[in-house]
Amino acid sequence: MIYLKDIYIKYGDRVLLDHINLMLKKGERIGLIGRNGAGKSTLLRVIAGIHKPDNGEIAMPSGSTTGYLQQEIDFTINRSILEETMECFTELKKIENELHELNMELESRQDYESDDYMLLLEKLSVFTDRLSYLDSANQEGNTVKVLKGLGFEESQLHHPVSTLSGGWKMRIELAKLLLTAPDLLLLDEPTNHLDIESIMWVEQYLTNYPGTVIIISHDIQFLDNTVNRVIEIELGKPIDIKGNYSHFTIEKEKQREVLESAFANQQKVIEQKERTIKRFMAKATKTTMAQSMQKQLDKMERIAIPDTDNSEMKIKFSEVPRAARVIAKIENLYKSYGEKEVIRNCNLVLERGDKIAFVGQNGQGKSTLAKILTGRLPFDSGTLERGDNTFLTFYAQDETDQLDRSMTVLEVAEEAAPPDKKHRVRHILGAFMFSGEDAEKKVSVLSGGEKSRLSLACKIMHPANLIILDEPTNHLDIRAKNILKQALIHYDGALIVVSHDRHFLAGLTDKVYEFRDHQVREYLGDINYFLDKRKMDSMREVEMSTTSQSGDNKDSNPSNQNRDSKKQLHRKVQYLEKEIHNIEEELKKLRHSLAVTSDYASEDYIRTSKKFSQLEQELNSKMHIWENLVSEIETMA
Repeated sequence: MIYLKDIYIKYGDRVLLDHINLMLKKGERIGLIGRNGAGKSTLLRVIAGIHKPDNGEIAMPSGSTTGYLQQEIDFTINRSILEETMECFTELKKIENELHELNMELESRQDYESDDYMLLLEKLSVFTDRLSYLDSANQEGNTVKVLKGLGFEESQLHHPVSTLSGGWKMRIELAKLLLTAPDLLLLDEPTNHLDIESIMWVEQYLTNYPGTVIIISHDIQFLDNTVNRVIEIELGKPIDIKGNYSHFTIEKEKQREVLESAFANQQKVIEQKERTIKRFMAKATKTTMAQSMQKQLDKMERIAIPDTDNSEMKIKFSEVPRAARVIAKIENLYKSYGEKEVIRNCNLVLERGDKIAFVGQNGQGKSTLAKILTGRLPFDSGTLERGDNTFLTFYAQDETDQLDRSMTVLEVAEEAAPPDKKHRVRHILGAFMFSGEDAEKKVSVLSGGEKSRLSLACKIMHPANLIILDEPTNHLDIRAKNILKQALIHYDGALIVVSHDRHFLAGLTDKVYEFRDHQVREYLGDINYFLDKRKMDSMREVEMSTTSQSGDNKDSNPSNQNRDSKKQLHRKVQYLEKEIHNIEEELKKLRHSLAVTSDYASEDYIRTSKKFSQLEQELNSKMHIWENLVSEIETMA
């Protein structure tokens, strides 16, 4: 058993953890959830013994071990991947030394029935069991097995750690923890740097884990597949429910409904008693009875409904500058890294207002193409044309790593703000939940989610008609993800999102580009349409699929191919009809504006007239495309 007793932490005027009491049992896999900045990582550091609370203590069994995977690590080593991972077995060497010393002491003792002798035997048993678990005879074999499970190729294992990115170094730290199997395993967002196959491997590993596990994660499917207890930190207090995350959400709502109903009933009883007491107090003959009733009322245990944290960030994008109809056009693009081919014969047209999802297995080129579109990465052959008046905002996977840890939140935002937004920086930070003292926090003390919010705040201050987001939800809590999604749905510019989060993508985009077999395939619809088309139930299936299968096998059948082509054309027609309708509505408004204006030489009239002419040309172009598509469909009937 592990006991958290009266844990209390306060930062300035804010109570982060409010006298928390919890009991953690062996074999429990606990999901620790809550809003970004709610105190989850702080509580994990308290349990790990890294952070001392203002009040309270952690009670753990003597001799128990703890392993802690932090969100951030700093490697400055030149060992190989295998050598660095096997450094975790230094504990094993210590145990072997301890066992040697224990055996020597036991041999020299004669007090076989004394308490001290019994304690030595007990200690010997614990160390022997631990040594057996660590399996000293097969250290390297176990290490290779775990590293491969986390996505390393066996040919990589003798490469220096210095060649790895931060995400791959994090996998080494996770491998060390899993190999040493501490009694208490603390994982802070372990899936952020893993591909889907590694995530599934970790899920299976944790399911059979012998000790206690506490996991901070915003990945709903991962929580559902691993945890058997969920603790949510809300306004400094824990909400503790057994079961996985999906069960937690249902049960939490039920409990609150029951509590609210009980509270309402109790309030009725209290009001009725108070009226009776007031009436009796007015009569001398019933004063004693009224006083007795008042005492009973005072002793009543009042039902209290816990406060809920209703604060949320408010994302409002800057005004979208008018862009050319075609923002970017790619033809026959080819990209490789040395001998490793990544993208072959890629064709893509990005038009004003398009919302596109990039999906597929890691390493298939999603982030590569995103960076090529931004101009951050060169390509080997093919063409890339960018439209005039394109203003781009790019949110990279490692965006939060670029923040200066020595600066405050306010300093970072002020440095990132364009001149016309300097005076509104505090207001913008407030919308992203950095008000008052929070704006003066150093970046070094922010949680992963808080850093993501800060990075997003810096990005949206710049006007853009094209936003490219590469895994923007990695550190965001579940509510923050939904808020970002709603803001992007209402964003008027073009959007490209690289993501594996089905909940986030559903209903957000109108096109999906799948990266598979070094090629890019277009699907006209959102992520649910795409999954239906590929005959897959989840993004996990997509990311594990490396070869053409399922929906593509039917292409060999000419009738199926014809039917699929017709469906694709119908989707294009529907999409065009929606665009045509929007242009016609805008032309109607402009026509009215021109009709009521009498000053034909004014700048406003000239600007409106020019815009009207451009939209008319665009409408004619789209109508021409629409007519050709309809004719093509009719010929296929």
